[in-house]
Amino acid sequence: MSIALTTTDVPPTVVRTHCPYCAFQCGTTLTVVHDSGLSPTIAGDDAFPVNNGRLCVKGWTASELLCHPDRLTTPLVRGPDDRLHPATWKAALDRIADAFRRARREYGADAIGLFGSGALTNEKAYLLGKFARVAVGTPHVDYNGRYCMSSAAAAGNKAFGIDRGLPFPVQDIPLAQVILIIGSNPADTLPPIAQWFEQQKARGGRLIVADPRRTPTAQSADLFLQLTPGSDLALANGLLFIVIEEQLLNLPFIRSRTNGFDAARRVALTYHPGRVEQLTGISEATLRKTARWLATADTAMILTGRGPEQQSKGVDTVLAFINFILAIGQIGRPGSGYGCLTGQGNGQGGREHGQKADQLPGYRLIEVDAHREHTARVWGVDPASLPRKGRSAYELLDSLGQPGGIRSLLVMGSNVAVASPHAGNILQRLQALDFLAVCDAFLNETAALADVVLPVTQWAEEDGTLTNFEGRVIRRRQVQAPPDGVRSDWEILCALAERLGYGDQFAFASAEDIFAELRVATAGGIADYAGISYDRIDAEQGVFWPCPTAEHPGTPRLFEQQFYHADEKARFHAVEHRPAGEEPDAEYPIYFTTGRYAEHYNSGVQTRKVGRLRQAKPAPRLQLHPELADHIGLIEPGYVQVASRRGVVMFEAEVTSTIRPDTVFAPFHYGGTAAANVLTQATLDPTSRMPEFKMAAVRVTAIPPTQESR
Repeated sequence: MSIALTTTDVPPTVVRTHCPYCAFQCGTTLTVVHDSGLSPTIAGDDAFPVNNGRLCVKGWTASELLCHPDRLTTPLVRGPDDRLHPATWKAALDRIADAFRRARREYGADAIGLFGSGALTNEKAYLLGKFARVAVGTPHVDYNGRYCMSSAAAAGNKAFGIDRGLPFPVQDIPLAQVILIIGSNPADTLPPIAQWFEQQKARGGRLIVADPRRTPTAQSADLFLQLTPGSDLALANGLLFIVIEEQLLNLPFIRSRTNGFDAARRVALTYHPGRVEQLTGISEATLRKTARWLATADTAMILTGRGPEQQSKGVDTVLAFINFILAIGQIGRPGSGYGCLTGQGNGQGGREHGQKADQLPGYRLIEVDAHREHTARVWGVDPASLPRKGRSAYELLDSLGQPGGIRSLLVMGSNVAVASPHAGNILQRLQALDFLAVCDAFLNETAALADVVLPVTQWAEEDGTLTNFEGRVIRRRQVQAPPDGVRSDWEILCALAERLGYGDQFAFASAEDIFAELRVATAGGIADYAGISYDRIDAEQGVFWPCPTAEHPGTPRLFEQQFYHADEKARFHAVEHRPAGEEPDAEYPIYFTTGRYAEHYNSGVQTRKVGRLRQAKPAPRLQLHPELADHIGLIEPGYVQVASRRGVVMFEAEVTSTIRPDTVFAPFHYGGTAAANVLTQATLDPTSRMPEFKMAAVRVTAIPPTQESR
């Protein structure tokens, strides 16, 4: 006799997937209790070799968003009353397609923009770039990863001929006798990575941290360099001066594996420790100790973060640190090398496959004819039909509604109204658009301005791949079905392409179907995924690119035998320190810099909806030194007004001796009147087009207690 099972008799399902947040991409397990109405239970995946079961507070609470009451589950369309109203999918998609056709007819395809995200899977990023160039015909597609590690990416391409955040697996970190971290606070931004630094210290390794703040990461350092904001490049050149002067160079490595040292040497010899001490505020003795520790170690690493990268000289700054690591020959061996600690979950894969203005899939370049021809063959179009390079992220947004600029914009997975520098300007530009469409799981500050908002799947409701900051391609696995009325971003792109007359080129049935085409499109490129499949990822805990064939083992560690320039050598670059786009002066005498809280992520759209995280950090606080607090007459606890040339923000004050007296810090996770990016400025790096988030000049004023309650 058969017995019918009730829903309560169905055993829970356990699915292995990955955290939706940072580029460490911790392995997780989610346990689904069927028909319970509850969010899945999340835990760290002990079997995944990157995090080994550890999660941060964001990871532990990530599943709470899946059943959140604020979740969007139906399309919204702005009505004649200027309010957003529920609509059918057909009506919403038709309105977007009509707006694109109208913009193309009245202004040309260049008047349409697409803005993507480092949170999109590889499949979505690939499809967004293809959609822009094939279905829309616009060159103007870029993404918020331009705000993340684009300077390190450009420097890697210049120096090594390839860009991969970490050109080695995280298991190499404990093998380094000395590590220098510049402008990164992984204790807060990538907490599960701490285990690898703990192992490094346990093996007798030394940690050096350079930062204007004594962050939790800096507090664990053996040597702390509290440098002046914006002086990182001078620091790197000064360290190179010292190893030249003290004859600590690895001359055999320089001769056999590099080019261009003489030019870099001539520039570095103008950075005497006395000059560098004036620029950085770091004593000559400390500079020499830093250089000696790194140059005399058997193995050494330099790791950069957003501090040196989010500057108008970010590419040159990273190149200066690469110069140093090449000069001492500490690269291409286990436990040695230069790496970038990437931010966003798919920050690496997101820029490899075409959603960046200058790139095509596989890290090909859109301005290179041979690259265009390869991609066009895969897409079944004429190479001449593909647009050339478009505007970078901030330049794209700054053109919204302007003569000759973008008139209609589609945003996927990015809250540009909060995440962009000079946020007040971007808010005005968004309001000047003829048409704005946003795809997101929640209504955010950008979506609130939209003409159409489309509800999309969250991380545990979809399949796909991501590439973590090691270059390890991993699987995002569907844990549960999305709510009724919700679609994936890739399904939206396919539906829009069909309406625009390109359905045949977007006839995909699944994420794996898209990945199959991505593999062909990347074949022979720098970021070659041709040999990677979903089955291989499942069997091997991820596969490192480049991986050109199914038989290829993948490439966990780059540069052991060669670099990726035609001559297989790395390149030095002669780079000079220069002022920031905006320096403190008599009117705005204080450096303002930004960063993250451990509890929040990017613009906070997700994390500010999680009760535990919101309660821990409900609002941003401005860190300032006791000397500055005394100077402005701050009475604790109290509030301060921070003004830049772009706007004014009020913060609750946090007085701490861990920050320099000439510097203040605020997190960038909040919008509205608490938005730190109201203050930041958008001077762009000439190569990467990275905005200078980390450097702004401000004036800080104490708010009298009688005014705080007004």
